[in-house]
Amino acid sequence: MKLSARAAILSATGLAATTLALAATPAFAQEAASTTAGEGELTEIFVTASRREERAIDVPVAVTAISGQALDVINSSGLDIRFLSGRTPSLNVESSFGRTFPRFYIRGLGNTDFDPNAAQPVSVVYDDIALENPMLKSFPIFDVESVEVLRGPQGTLFGRNTPAGVVKIDSAKPTDTLTGKFSGSYGTYNTINMEAAISGPIADIVSFRVSGLVQRRSDWVKNLNTTGLADRELEGYEDIATRAQIMLDSDGNSLLVSGHYRHLTASPRVFRAGAILPGSNEPNVGFDPEEVSLDGYTGQKMEQWGANFRASLGLGGDSTLSLIAGYEEADVDSTGDIDGGSCYAFIPGCTLGDIHVGAFPVNTGGNTKPSEMSAELRYDTGDLGGYRFQAGAYYFDQDLYYREFAFDGTTIVSDVFHRNDNRNIGVFAAGEMSVTDRLTLRAGVRYSDDKKTDRISGTAQFPAVTLPLSNTAKGDNISWDVSATFEVTPDTNLYARVATGYLGPAIQDRVNFGSIPTVAKEQTTISGEAGIKSSLLGRRLRVDLTGYWWRTDDLQLTAVGGAANSARLINADHAVGYGLEGELTAKPAAGLDLTLGGSWNFTEIRDPNLFIAPCGGGCTVTDPLNGAGLAIIDGNDLPQAPRYVANATLRYGVPVGAGEAYIFTDWAYRSGANFFLYEAIEFRGDALLEGGVRVGYITDTNWELAAFVRNVTDEIVFVSGIDFNNLTGMINEPRTFGVEVRHSF
Repeated sequence: MKLSARAAILSATGLAATTLALAATPAFAQEAASTTAGEGELTEIFVTASRREERAIDVPVAVTAISGQALDVINSSGLDIRFLSGRTPSLNVESSFGRTFPRFYIRGLGNTDFDPNAAQPVSVVYDDIALENPMLKSFPIFDVESVEVLRGPQGTLFGRNTPAGVVKIDSAKPTDTLTGKFSGSYGTYNTINMEAAISGPIADIVSFRVSGLVQRRSDWVKNLNTTGLADRELEGYEDIATRAQIMLDSDGNSLLVSGHYRHLTASPRVFRAGAILPGSNEPNVGFDPEEVSLDGYTGQKMEQWGANFRASLGLGGDSTLSLIAGYEEADVDSTGDIDGGSCYAFIPGCTLGDIHVGAFPVNTGGNTKPSEMSAELRYDTGDLGGYRFQAGAYYFDQDLYYREFAFDGTTIVSDVFHRNDNRNIGVFAAGEMSVTDRLTLRAGVRYSDDKKTDRISGTAQFPAVTLPLSNTAKGDNISWDVSATFEVTPDTNLYARVATGYLGPAIQDRVNFGSIPTVAKEQTTISGEAGIKSSLLGRRLRVDLTGYWWRTDDLQLTAVGGAANSARLINADHAVGYGLEGELTAKPAAGLDLTLGGSWNFTEIRDPNLFIAPCGGGCTVTDPLNGAGLAIIDGNDLPQAPRYVANATLRYGVPVGAGEAYIFTDWAYRSGANFFLYEAIEFRGDALLEGGVRVGYITDTNWELAAFVRNVTDEIVFVSGIDFNNLTGMINEPRTFGVEVRHSF
């Protein structure tokens, strides 16, 4: 039945592409969620941060929405969901798995854990379905209406596992008129990025939308080792995804049913042994971004599919009763040469610290199968003359299976089976009241109950425990938020918000290389923020400013690496963070659009009794060590938490003939950041500035031809590392060029 469903969806996508090729009619479909603006004015931005659509200026939450051409441009060269990194204040995204395991950080809070059962404090909500497993969070962003990044705890309306914030992705929905679009690009490394969608009516109250994505890149990294098991060339991928939707809408009642599928074949993340020069964070002698030397198995495949529906029943006035339910499943095979080299210190002529040299070989991988089911019942009173109320219940159940391998050459030396059950139940209520014509108060509360069970069996390599074994973790919490919004003028609001967040207890179940399973208790966050949101100069300038502070008690941290390929869950007594965030959008002149965003984010671990094993691969640790040789991390920044994040876009267009010529440039910057809990010279990434430029022409019949370049300056820095074996690094994407054609009707 799964094969039949997938075949049906793929066939529908093929039909969409064919129809687009045949149905090029000169009508225009506006995709951005905004109202019509006057000449030279900015369009009004609407967001769904409160689980209903309202003006961004009225929402007492720091939220950024990315949509329209800006979203299309930065996502046009075959990138995965990591393209969002740095595109809003306080947001960082990285991965040590490649395209299948993104890790999100907002305001410094995140999780560097690389295991399939990792819990993250940033939730990804795709079409109103919260995706728990990090691998499910990697579903491609295509044919979407907008991406919203909600910063700070969202524990009332979005639930647990949101103490840092939410990345909310909303697909474009079916339309009651025939519309469609197509785009295709070709660039460096034979990179192909194709997207198509078609939408329209089926009957009076029934409409549909079908869309698809194809991303492909040839291998561009040469493997210098020709005698091992690794592929001769690496870093290529083929990523295919599709989505089909049916909507019924009649007299305030609606039903939206959606199904989606993804197939990925790719190289896993390429690890580069000895890539970092000892005593610095610069590339080692002989480092070349297009060369590695690997001798172990490398490969990655992923299939992901799911379905969801949202039924809304109008109960009179604006009140609605909604049922939202979804199911997600994936099957992932990923194996990597973790040591990143092909020459080892115990072999004569191989010197630890040189390029391509490791201390010992490590080749691991496995098969991961997460499946998740969730359902939410929500009642919304609508506007009751200055009052509004929402209440509901939520249920989540995850079954996660993964089989973990380790290889010695072609021999399997570890074969461990993990089975995880994860259940959450929540009930919530939220309301708002207009106290005066200018002052609005909001408040919400949620009760969450969690239970996790983990079972481990099989044969481990260098075990410190006897298998089989199991662990159970339970937790519950009441999270809440209160906020106030004051209208200074019709175009300027002040707001203040206090909120709490909750991350459920977690289980780390590694048993290879002397690891012992660990359980971390739940962590809780309290946060305060205040800001101003305004439109100025006749709505030609929009400025948002926010200041925030947070404290997280019993912070869950993952101590990865050290002297062995291990990971250990720990709770720090607490951590604090505070900072400033700002965003500006302007139309300073005819045809000119400008956006600027930035943040200053301070984080600090506070626990004088917390000690971490430093690297085992020859790094230069700058933390003080205790008598046992462990790093004292009290006072350190959180890992992957850059102090500064900034972004900018500029678009200038002029009429030319029967159309418009334009130039669009976008830039994202993040300052240096630690890779691990301890601080070491080699494992602090340099600042990274990446920019893109696009030049194009749009006809009055909505055909567009453009040329683009990504990572204009070809800046290559280390964005993550592995510390147990050698000074192993991972790098950002190289510079690419390309051309693209688009059409919409």
